[in-house]
Amino acid sequence: MCGIVGAAARRQVGRILLEGLQRLEYRGYDSAGMAFADSGQPATRIRRVGKVAELGGAFAEAALDGTYGIAHTRWATHGKPTENNAHPQSSGDVVNIVHNGIIENHEVLRERLREGGYVFSSETDTEVIAHLVHQEVLAKDELFAGFAAAIAQLEGAYAVACIHADYPDRVVAARKGSPLVVGLGIGENFVASDTHAIRPVTDRFIYLDEGELVEITPDEVRLKGGRENDVSERTVTLETQLDVSNKGNYRHFMMKEIHEQPQTVAATLQGRLSATHVLEHAFGVGAADVFERTRAVQIVACGSSYYTSMVAKYWIEKYAGLPVDVEIASEFRYRKVAVPEGTLFVSISQSGETADTLAALRDAKHENYLASLCLCNVPGSSLVRESDLSLMIQAGPEICVASTKAFTTQLADLLLLTIVLGRYNGLSDKDEARMVASLKSAPDKIEAALALDSTIERLSERFVDKQHALFLGRGDHYPIALEGALKLKEISYIHAEGYASGELKHGPLALVDEQMPVVAVAPHGVLLEKLKSNLQEVRARGGQLIVFTSATGFKDEPGTTVIEVPACDELISPLVYTIPMQLLAYYVAVLKGTDVDQPRNLAKSVTVE
Repeated sequence: MCGIVGAAARRQVGRILLEGLQRLEYRGYDSAGMAFADSGQPATRIRRVGKVAELGGAFAEAALDGTYGIAHTRWATHGKPTENNAHPQSSGDVVNIVHNGIIENHEVLRERLREGGYVFSSETDTEVIAHLVHQEVLAKDELFAGFAAAIAQLEGAYAVACIHADYPDRVVAARKGSPLVVGLGIGENFVASDTHAIRPVTDRFIYLDEGELVEITPDEVRLKGGRENDVSERTVTLETQLDVSNKGNYRHFMMKEIHEQPQTVAATLQGRLSATHVLEHAFGVGAADVFERTRAVQIVACGSSYYTSMVAKYWIEKYAGLPVDVEIASEFRYRKVAVPEGTLFVSISQSGETADTLAALRDAKHENYLASLCLCNVPGSSLVRESDLSLMIQAGPEICVASTKAFTTQLADLLLLTIVLGRYNGLSDKDEARMVASLKSAPDKIEAALALDSTIERLSERFVDKQHALFLGRGDHYPIALEGALKLKEISYIHAEGYASGELKHGPLALVDEQMPVVAVAPHGVLLEKLKSNLQEVRARGGQLIVFTSATGFKDEPGTTVIEVPACDELISPLVYTIPMQLLAYYVAVLKGTDVDQPRNLAKSVTVE
């Protein structure tokens, strides 16, 4: 979640660092700070709780600056949002550290450092890194070697940048599980969480490899632990500025956002996974205590977020064994609810301002819930501010009214929640490691599903003259069928309904004829044979069947079209099968000539009842 900016230059870098933090504000944060080093001077540090603007005011008032510096926006995980817990964290007036991610073995390291005489002034895991770097640099008598020795002792996910008063002519940094880039200038070099932060000062970047360390001075970049190629071989030049309001080469924002999903799902997972498990501190201060006491889960949401909640019910009940109730927020807020002891209240909203969801959260505060957790895409939103815990989805700005990348990133967040809850309810280390590996494969599997683009574009021609469509699914793909129907009706204005395929014979089968396209979400799984039987009911009545599947046993024949979806692990299958549903809706809407990005009668953020 947090943002890092660092600079080594021949000019004062304070303003560059501040602008970098401002450009990273979309990530969400609760405090901000900067530290500087210059030859012959002790390190200086400024920190403030609240917005970057407050830090900027303090920076101007203090009249501090330097040619070497690091800056940070923090989202609290260890310790509350206070100035003492804000970054940079220091070891005396010598070492200053900024850090994204979670250090899992910080307690062990903290105790060892205390025994060595180090005194701690914060609750953060980051201060452990500062003291460890101080200790190792003394032992190695060299900054980069000492920094590398300290980093080697860390377990977890992190991006770290460091300045040292005794070596005031360089910045060192490292990454593992959390992104970090190097920006190349003339007489100056930079490090940052992403290219956007330092785009105004450079267009040349090196993307650090996993486990790689870097040392920058104004004239040199030194890499260690990665490919260690010549810097020129690693340099990528960006041709254009990042502009979220620009569709780029895409005709519509919706298609741009569909194709961004491998990156946004990867961003949502970054810094929240170790090699084998989920880092529960990513959910916020006190999350571990809440999860340990959770005995049931209540989820409220609206629209597409409601469908991701339905998928989560299948996941949490299967892998954590906890009862889960999922309800539409507009219904939940107007009825009296019975709250079982130890119930975690979970709210989901892309904007964090959805009126019904926000009202449901406020009502929940008067009930006997254990705690509230929100999943949201907007860090400063009302939902985030008013929840006890929050986990951001890293979808970035979503311009199209119809949700695409927010949907899959919500699913990724809900899988993180599922795994953590499972850990406290009998999920073995082996099973958690398997689930984490599956989750890490999701961006590549989504990328593979996007290759269906041209196939689905041709398929969409069959829907142009249709007035109705059915979408069918079973198990945790029933909500994906509901989402597929919602997407089609939202942007193409074709009446579409999603059903659990076992419900066909209980009414919807009456609608099926040769004019009715029936879309089946049919991944390989334990319910596949049941689904095949349901689909035979469609074929027997002349329905035009379109099957999205990775399973064998389906074949193209008159009345049946099979679209082969790339195979993936069952756990992440809902994320992968969402992609062809989005593409189908998009291409049908384009052929019908509707306003894809701004469909009639709909708004992106529903802030009224």
